[in-house]
Amino acid sequence: MPAQIRKTYLNIETTLIEGGRAAPKPLRLISAAAVLKNPWAGRGFVEDLKPEIHAVAPELGALLTAMILEAAGGADNVEGYGKAAVVGLDGELEHANALIHTLRFGNHYRQALGAKTYLAFTNVRGAANTPVMIPLMDKNDEGRRSHYQTIHFAIPDAPAADEIIVALGASTGGRPHHRIGDRYQDLKDLGHDVANPAAV
Repeated sequence: MPAQIRKTYLNIETTLIEGGRAAPKPLRLISAAAVLKNPWAGRGFVEDLKPEIHAVAPELGALLTAMILEAAGGADNVEGYGKAAVVGLDGELEHANALIHTLRFGNHYRQALGAKTYLAFTNVRGAANTPVMIPLMDKNDEGRRSHYQTIHFAIPDAPAADEIIVALGASTGGRPHHRIGDRYQDLKDLGHDVANPAAV
């Protein structure tokens, strides 16, 4: 069964001034979301989620990736990325997890960007207008703190109780005027091996 998508949502936020100082270059935060019927809604507890994952997740991954790339002007312009899902009140958190925590979803985005890091994520249950929070990190370097950012938006009429919002996020750069360094310098200062940051 293909995804029953009620609407899509695309938002671009451009920051020109941060901290009272002009950004070295405008920073764009891009979010693309789909509001779809929860494929498990009204069916009680479903033991095997795989058939719907396999049917729906690849379609969502391809759609949202295409929306991000078009808005960004191509994969080379995307530096940070992340994902999120919000399931309506009649659904389980596992339903939100099911559609975004599968390579059938995430690999569309990761491969399109040539990315190396994992996709940072959030997944929650909520009513219409619940904030969608997409944490971002550098697509190639998880320790690059300049690219730790969060996209924040809400859709006034979604998710309905029997719907799920699935979203991808992107940044075209790091925070303007970032100045807290990267985690590698912390590790060095603390005497930890960069290749073994937990010192285990």
